[in-house]
Amino acid sequence: MSDTLSDIRARYACRAFSDQPVPAATLHTIAEAGLHAPSAVNRQPWRVIAVTNRDAIAALETAGLAALKATDATMYERIQGRGGKLLYNAQAIIVVAEEPLDGPFPAALDVGIVASHVALAATSLGVNCVIAALPGFAFSGPDGPALRDLFHFPEGYRFGISILLGYAAGAPGTPHEIDLAKLIEIA
Repeated sequence: MSDTLSDIRARYACRAFSDQPVPAATLHTIAEAGLHAPSAVNRQPWRVIAVTNRDAIAALETAGLAALKATDATMYERIQGRGGKLLYNAQAIIVVAEEPLDGPFPAALDVGIVASHVALAATSLGVNCVIAALPGFAFSGPDGPALRDLFHFPEGYRFGISILLGYAAGAPGTPHEIDLAKLIEIA
C-alpha cells in the first residue's frame, strides 16, 4: 500500500483501460473499502455492486450509449469522438445503488463518500479508475428495469454512481490541476 495523501494527489480519471483484468481479490478489497465509508446517521443507504461479468458490462455499455443518444445528442457525439466507449473498456465496475431517503441527508451525499473511498482504494492498490455518472443513462433509460435486475439492485434502489476500474492503456494520465483560490481558510 502507499501513502494516502500521495494517492489523493496522484489519482486521475482514466478514460482508456487495457484488457488486463483486475484480480478478484483486489476487486473485493476495493469494493470492501466502499463499505467502510461513513454515512449520515449511519443509515448506509447503498449497495456496492462489483461487476466483472463481460456480458453485464457489455449490456450496460450498449444500453447506456442508446439512452445517451436518445437523451443528449451532444454528449453522445462527444463520447463518439473519444472512441465511442461509454465505459472506456473498463475491466471491472463498481456500481453504487442508492436507497432514496427522505429527510435532511440525501443518499447522494453518502454515495459520493463511497465513491471516493473506492477510487482512493483502487489508486492505493495500483488500479486505475474513473468515477462515472454516465452509466446512469442506462439505468434510467428503457433498459433500466432489466439492467437493475441484471445488476441485482435491491427493490426500490436506483443508480447512484459508478466507478470504472482497470489498468491504463498506455501512459498514465495526469491529475487535474487544483485551484488554491477555491480554498478559504479562516484562522
